[in-house]
Amino acid sequence: MILPLSKIIIIGPAYPLRGGLATFDERLARQCIAEGHDVKIYTFSLQYPNFLFPGKTQYSESAPPEDLSIRVCINSINPLNWWKVAKALDKEQADVILVRYWLPFMGPCLGSILRWMKKSKTLKIALVDNAIPHEKRMGDGVFTRYFIGAIDRFVVMSHKVKTDLMSFGVKEILVKEHPLYDNFGQAEDASEARRKLSLPEDVKIFLFFGFIRHYKGLDLLIDALQYLEEWNGKYALVIAGEFYAGEDDIKTKIQNSPVRDHIILHTHFIKDEDVKWYFSAADWVIQPYRHATQSGVTPLAYHFEKPMIVTNVGNLPSMVPNGIGIVVQPDPVSLAEGMKESFSFDFTSFRKAIGPEKKKYSWETFTKDLFS
Repeated sequence: MILPLSKIIIIGPAYPLRGGLATFDERLARQCIAEGHDVKIYTFSLQYPNFLFPGKTQYSESAPPEDLSIRVCINSINPLNWWKVAKALDKEQADVILVRYWLPFMGPCLGSILRWMKKSKTLKIALVDNAIPHEKRMGDGVFTRYFIGAIDRFVVMSHKVKTDLMSFGVKEILVKEHPLYDNFGQAEDASEARRKLSLPEDVKIFLFFGFIRHYKGLDLLIDALQYLEEWNGKYALVIAGEFYAGEDDIKTKIQNSPVRDHIILHTHFIKDEDVKWYFSAADWVIQPYRHATQSGVTPLAYHFEKPMIVTNVGNLPSMVPNGIGIVVQPDPVSLAEGMKESFSFDFTSFRKAIGPEKKKYSWETFTKDLFS
């Protein structure tokens, strides 16, 4: 860790933006403040043009956080704005600037801001969520290389992203585990949570949580349900999250499924204050991803102490060792086998194993050596 009372600027999504990246950046800022640092977040006045954003809105309906200093000032598509932000950062004279990088589209904006700053002793660190995006577009490599050239040090949260970064010629990369999302409150009584969400109380609930895109494999999971005939009437799949792609295809698949009565759709953006109710209501969290780097859903499951069924892709299997959950291949038959296995899962061993595993994903562990 850098010396106490250092000045840290975090560049990335934060309030008034919503979503996992904003939640992460705000929680990281709070951790750094708790450790004695002066922290400010620079976030976006315009993150994505509307035609590039598949959801209903980019903005939070919650009250602004009163304990954080957030400057809403970055326009991702305006080079004149990038110059102004670079000059503002010069005046900050920060010891560290930590930049979130999750999409090549952000490469020109973030890379230019950092390049156009005056040369100084400010350490520029990139926290890279994805070096190669899940859904590739022309120009991705050029934009990412441009961004990489502005960075002093790289931090990733999965070995998959480390490998991807190395393909761009980056040699020194710090790997840190994605910390727990512990800012959504504590678990509630399962029966109360199910009543609040109007969910059945007498079945096993599998929770698919988060925004819906093709790479997350929801279609594979829906197809898997047809292989659970012997458990008919004893389970429900709750899909909680906003569609970012494939809404018509998924709804058609559900309508044509012989087990459609077991599928419950809550396909809207889940507000922060409602997250705890979904995880409290669930018996299992299931991630049927086709491919992945890391996932923010896994740390949520850890925080609420829910066992997981994950596919053997990206960093997911390393976060779900024996006793914590079940790892399967990303296809319907394998997913169904994992779900069947869950009905005889050893919850006594799970409760013994979850505590030590959670300690590995604390925010104190994440920030240790992050800036040194």
